[in-house]
Amino acid sequence: MTKRLALLLLALLPLMACKPQEPQTAAPAATATAPATADEAVPADEPAATDTATPAPAADAAATPPAPEAATTDVAPPAEAAAAAPAPGAPVAGVDYVEIANGQPYLPLNGKVEVVEVFGYVCPACAQFQPLVNGWKKKLPANVRFTYVPAAFGGPWITYGKAYYAAETMGLVERTHDDLFKAIHIDQTLKGERGQDSVADVAAFYGKYGVDPKQFASTLESFAVNAKLNKAKQWAIRSGLEGTPTIIVNGKYRVLGKTFADMLRIADQLIAQESAAAAQ
Repeated sequence: MTKRLALLLLALLPLMACKPQEPQTAAPAATATAPATADEAVPADEPAATDTATPAPAADAAATPPAPEAATTDVAPPAEAAAAAPAPGAPVAGVDYVEIANGQPYLPLNGKVEVVEVFGYVCPACAQFQPLVNGWKKKLPANVRFTYVPAAFGGPWITYGKAYYAAETMGLVERTHDDLFKAIHIDQTLKGERGQDSVADVAAFYGKYGVDPKQFASTLESFAVNAKLNKAKQWAIRSGLEGTPTIIVNGKYRVLGKTFADMLRIADQLIAQESAAAAQ
């Protein structure tokens, strides 16, 4: 109960940037100052080497008086709105999501709709997002496959990305995923971006879950784990990753959204859209 409460409290903190900088430059999640609400805008987290394009704002509704039954916000100019307006409730390209050119799923779909969260254990925003993701995953349709993909921006991101795949190899992710966020961002028993945790430090954390720390460290440094992380890195680059956390649906759509709740709402819409297309 204490762990769940701590993660829920963390989810209420304002989103912090998760930029791949020198470890000393990142502030811990516990230093966030103002509580956020579900409707508060969420700035995108982005790697330092990537230029982040900000979607153009919707047209100013006040510039042209709306017709009596018009939508409250028109993206297209009034003269073209009727032709350009999407179906009611449908996500809007460039506003709700980015369509990935030549996008490919992370894993073969095999009749599933793939939902990937690109995340980083050292990212405060991902730690804030995690409690919401936990609840949301439980409600996903049976035809949806949810997959975590660790970002590999450099420094501690690499170590913890490999830790994720080592834990996956050893069947530990379900037991350790939330706890590792807590160890870094709440308990601060691990440094994350506040320093550089050694492989031995990370292995000692996983040793609390019944595995030999030396075996975990060996798995973390293995060729197989390095290959998985390299695949994740290349896929994220091809998908145009701009920051974490990021939701990508079927390898085709990179979700935008102004808040975490908004991101999940858009993801639900894209899942429904892809499910309907597969059914046809």
